[in-house]
Amino acid sequence: MAKQTLEFEKPIVDLEQKIEEMRKLSDHLDIEDEVRKLESKVSELRTNIYSNLSRWQRVQLARHPERPYTLDYISLMTSDFIELHGDRYYGDDHAVVGGLAKIGDASVMVIGHQKGRDTKSNIYRNFGMPNPEGYRKALRLMKLAEKFRKPVVALIDTPGAYPGIEGEERGQAEAIARNLFEMAKLEVPIVVAIIGEGASGGALGLGVGDRVLMMENAWYSVIAPESCSMILWRSWDFKEQAAEALKLTAKDLLSHGIIDRIVPEPLGGAHLDPKTSAETLKTMIIEEIEALKKMKPDKLVENRIRKFGAMGSFSEK
Repeated sequence: MAKQTLEFEKPIVDLEQKIEEMRKLSDHLDIEDEVRKLESKVSELRTNIYSNLSRWQRVQLARHPERPYTLDYISLMTSDFIELHGDRYYGDDHAVVGGLAKIGDASVMVIGHQKGRDTKSNIYRNFGMPNPEGYRKALRLMKLAEKFRKPVVALIDTPGAYPGIEGEERGQAEAIARNLFEMAKLEVPIVVAIIGEGASGGALGLGVGDRVLMMENAWYSVIAPESCSMILWRSWDFKEQAAEALKLTAKDLLSHGIIDRIVPEPLGGAHLDPKTSAETLKTMIIEEIEALKKMKPDKLVENRIRKFGAMGSFSEK
């Protein structure tokens, strides 16, 4: 797959192309000093751009087609993964994957949204948008984890639950609400990680955890910026302003107590170095599991309910 360049990355790419062209001339001309200066400028430009990303630019990075998805992280972080299928009610939703795996020395149930890489796989994965059977499959696996006392690791990356009529016919809202209810009182540790997009109830249906981690360039919000723009301004043209108003980045959500930790990414995004990104996320997940395993089940549930119950609370002077 050819590397995809986002609009704000073009100044970097233009300079890199210029350096490449100059290197081709270096056999005939002494231009090493000029090349080194340009390389230094590229490094400085890259640091400056990626250290000052707007909220909308982070949304674009979270949607980058080369960004690691759930199955990529499972491959890079875990061993002995055994995928489990079906909700035992209707069918097997390919937009949600899950199964037993080992992460470090811990045996866990890992579940997550899964997108496709091309047209064919995106249709197969329904663009990472689950139907009700996806949430019911996830809940079945979580209850299985509870039965065998295995921690749950949930990886979130979805543009939202599927909004089609068939999803509504099979009880989309009930399936998500049931997951919220059941996850709140699950008697095993739950570690949630937002690895890409986290839109609305589609994300929250897997998002009730004791600890919520979030990749540095992911986003998590009640609504996508484009949809927010359409509702407020009757146009998608104000998506950048909507992203700013929604405060949907990891830093924003950490300051509001919605997430617990930010997972650093390599400069430029997780897609530039998936192995390092996965190793960082793996280390944090193991740390959280080890800490949570020391708590009694009733205390886990009590703390989880208190944690989510406190979100959105405020006081007036």
